[in-house]
Amino acid sequence: MPLTALSPAETARTVAKLRLTVGVEEEFLLLDPETWLNAPRADAARAALDPAMHERSEIEFRRSMMEMVTPVCGDLAELRRRLRENRIAAGAAAEAVGARLVAVAATPVGEPDLEVVDKPRFHAIARHYGPIAYDPALCGFHVHVGVPDRELAVQVCNAIRPWLPVVQALTANSPFHAGRDSGHASWRTIALERWPSCGPSPYLRSLDDYERVVAELVASGVMLDASMVLWWARPSLRWPTVEIRVGDVCPTAAETAVIAGLARALVSTAVAGIAAGFEVVQPPEHLLRAAHWNAAHAGVGGTLLDLRTHAARPAWELVEDLVALVGPALDRHGDRSLVEDGLFKLRGYGTGAQRQREAGSLHQAMAALADATVTE
Repeated sequence: MPLTALSPAETARTVAKLRLTVGVEEEFLLLDPETWLNAPRADAARAALDPAMHERSEIEFRRSMMEMVTPVCGDLAELRRRLRENRIAAGAAAEAVGARLVAVAATPVGEPDLEVVDKPRFHAIARHYGPIAYDPALCGFHVHVGVPDRELAVQVCNAIRPWLPVVQALTANSPFHAGRDSGHASWRTIALERWPSCGPSPYLRSLDDYERVVAELVASGVMLDASMVLWWARPSLRWPTVEIRVGDVCPTAAETAVIAGLARALVSTAVAGIAAGFEVVQPPEHLLRAAHWNAAHAGVGGTLLDLRTHAARPAWELVEDLVALVGPALDRHGDRSLVEDGLFKLRGYGTGAQRQREAGSLHQAMAALADATVTE
């Protein structure tokens, strides 16, 4: 019987027995190595990739951005290898055209060329949304976790909402804007709030409800079309996955693999909860948005909002709660050691935002980050 013929709970009971697949899309900036201004050389850099790596690259909205995509992976060690392959190849291609590939989530200095890439869809987006489409480039990373049923994917997105601010805080990697410290750990998140379809996904009762809401938002003009669902978690439009989009691009492949493993475990835990009929926590929308804003502002350097209790708590306490919650899923996928070791290191040396601020100057921060992008 096709999974789509089953109820979400019945499907979840089948999926909960599986080791879920994972894949990652990462967005990077091309920066001038002297000024650290954005360098509009993506077309030339993509042309410098060998054919196999060119297949793993995607055209992005801005001329200073490169996106690299991993194959579907079964374990985190494989995912980390693929991430490093992508970064090394893209880094070499960037250097071949006089730029540095940098895993930083917001334009740190400035973007002299604000034109979008010359594609009909990108021009349509720019016409529809106006000046916000010409904001300096922003880079995230998207984790795709295999969930072979869109009805179940909607329920998973409901279940993981209270924990996505914690994931977001762990990835904070964009403190600089216009050459200065923005005061936020993730300026990318703050800047993306100008886009009306970004942010936490609404609570949706079913796939039919999802499709109704999207159709209404398209009719309202908030979304240009159904592909403009830019929520922090969504059923993927292209693949049989839940796509988690909340994170800043991470400084290193190792950190990306850790966060991807945590995200996979969170999805797997949600599936198990749906199979068991557990009640889903539904935080008030104002607190959910507040939790994301605070995660972007503070990262893991302060407190985060516990959306189960509506109380502020030390960030790392909530990270520990999340790891405890998803522990059985980490064990089932063989990921516990890699994820726990990675989080221990992250707690010791700080998020990307913390490390950039400690580098001495913005230029020193970008040089160190460019090196780390392709070596760690």
